[in-house]
Amino acid sequence: MDVKGILLSHLRDTIDLNTEEESIVLDSYTERHLKKKEVLLFAGEISNHMRFIAKGSLRAYHMDEEAKEHIVQFGIEGWWVNDLYSYLTETPAKQFVQAIEPTIVLQIHRDTLNKLYEKVPAIERFYRLKFEKAYVALQDRTINSMSKSAEERYLEFRSKYRSIEQRVPQYMVASYLGITPEFLSALRKKIK
Repeated sequence: MDVKGILLSHLRDTIDLNTEEESIVLDSYTERHLKKKEVLLFAGEISNHMRFIAKGSLRAYHMDEEAKEHIVQFGIEGWWVNDLYSYLTETPAKQFVQAIEPTIVLQIHRDTLNKLYEKVPAIERFYRLKFEKAYVALQDRTINSMSKSAEERYLEFRSKYRSIEQRVPQYMVASYLGITPEFLSALRKKIK
């Protein structure tokens, strides 16, 4: 299946589109190929695109004042990754979005998307549902980081995102969980 076919299949899981609408939608997205470690969005830029991962994996991370990375989100095939706050508020991004491995992203510029809402109303419903899901995931992650132990967070990550754990370096998993790589290594040994 080609990359636009992957996006179409993903859209069909949520909304119904006729053949003409499918064509209009697919023509609205552009393909972007990223090399491993290539940055798709830099902190300080305004995120003007919604981005769908057709192949590969990305990470979104924040750099603190001491230049330490804090991974906010991972993304693999069939997921959306963005600095959503920057996109929605049209303010500079606080996160970097970077390829973990060679990646193909399908992206749509905000202006094109706004026009697409008029041409294909089902797309507006699709994105509304995606935004709702993203908000729920963010709130869940925030509450879990405040109320669960590192071990509980790791076990939950492992059960929810086993495929991601297999694909990304352990230091990135540790960053996502808010723990050191050494602590994660000790946790993994304890659990085995």
